[in-house]
Amino acid sequence: MMSEKDQTGPGETGEDLREETAEAAPELAEHDTANARVAELEKKLEEANAATLYAQAEMQNIRRRAEKEAKDARAYAVTQFARDVLSVADNLSRALGAIPGDLREDDKMKGLVTGLEATGREFETVFTRHGIAKITAMGEQLDPNRHQAMMEVPSEEAEPGTIVQEIQTGYMINDRLLRPALVGVAKKPE
Repeated sequence: MMSEKDQTGPGETGEDLREETAEAAPELAEHDTANARVAELEKKLEEANAATLYAQAEMQNIRRRAEKEAKDARAYAVTQFARDVLSVADNLSRALGAIPGDLREDDKMKGLVTGLEATGREFETVFTRHGIAKITAMGEQLDPNRHQAMMEVPSEEAEPGTIVQEIQTGYMINDRLLRPALVGVAKKPE
């Protein structure tokens, strides 16, 4: 069997021979043109497949993002309303705290106090139903993500940085801060 080198004459390469043969046989030139066209189309097909995969991935990302935004919108749509209602709950709580013990026992005031207490419990129930929860503050370490320190209180009993006074109750809505707890924090006495 002869190699390609043996089949070519002196100084001729296989490509030179192919070009000479292509001139003599036009169907070979057509075959080469068809092969080039097939290679070009295969390359375009690969590019189109890659673009399609990219577009599908992008659409999936957009869909996920839209679903998350819709879920967040449902979960946190009541945020501003809840902040407004918290002030009403605070006022009710202050009003209940301001009623002296002797008036609580007075038969004329007992119905009013009972109604105010029931209203306070209803606030708590509605808050819980909508994912609004009180932030625990007393005795906790100050967490700037949930508490806002309003003052330092000298204390020998509590470690520095421990919350020893709650000025205003803080609330979370689901996993987000609705309102920080306003607190007094222990410090070493001077």
